[in-house]
Amino acid sequence: MIKKTYIVTGAANGVGQATARSLAASGANLVLMDLDSDALESTARGLECEVVTEVGSVTDFAACERVVAKAVDRFGRLDGLSHNAGIQRYGDIVDTERRLWDEVINVNLTGAFLISKATIPELRKSKGAIVLTASVQSFAAQQGALAYVVSKHGLAGLVSAMAVDEAERGVRVNGVAPGSVDTPMLRNAISLDPNPEILSESIDRMHPLGRRAQPEEVSSVISFLLSDSASFVTGEMVRVDGGMLSLIGGSPKKDKNN
Repeated sequence: MIKKTYIVTGAANGVGQATARSLAASGANLVLMDLDSDALESTARGLECEVVTEVGSVTDFAACERVVAKAVDRFGRLDGLSHNAGIQRYGDIVDTERRLWDEVINVNLTGAFLISKATIPELRKSKGAIVLTASVQSFAAQQGALAYVVSKHGLAGLVSAMAVDEAERGVRVNGVAPGSVDTPMLRNAISLDPNPEILSESIDRMHPLGRRAQPEEVSSVISFLLSDSASFVTGEMVRVDGGMLSLIGGSPKKDKNN
């Protein structure tokens, strides 16, 4: 059996780190990419598989090409990409300065484009797969997060366009759209609120399951979409949101005692 090789971006923590662990457990070879060199090396040391790291940004196409070259040079092939790198910033249309807009779009959307562009030639050879980590905000919006919402909506379009373009070459492209996930990014966002404990409880209540996701609950879906078990799945944005977008906002809760 051929041992598969995957690139995982944003691998230093959160969903990217959990995905690296999940893919390592399946016996794959990994090439991990992140800007945080210390956390990236810590992730790599904890994996029981062959692993290569690349410290760099997905906004740098040369770095994206380097990570692909490392995969091919070390392992001879590339079978999939799990793209998880992203940032969260806040502001409405008036508050969002051009600098912030460019930062968010560049990392969250252009970065996904660049790393996908770099991997596609090798994935065409292996008939591999791409999974982009998006958000429930690929379908809806929260207040005061304009650039982030637009970037995540863009990822849904990128998934659809690449899936259609690459289908005849055997490359599958999908996305996952998590709700709130217990990651450093979410915890940092909560800490910025004047009432973090109240906000934290509110975030959990937004999900009909009554809690936020753990990174492993998202990474298991990513691993499935990358696997041969999902061989007829392409162009999908799979919600991993605890029912968040199925709930009618503001609807009264039924009394469980009646």
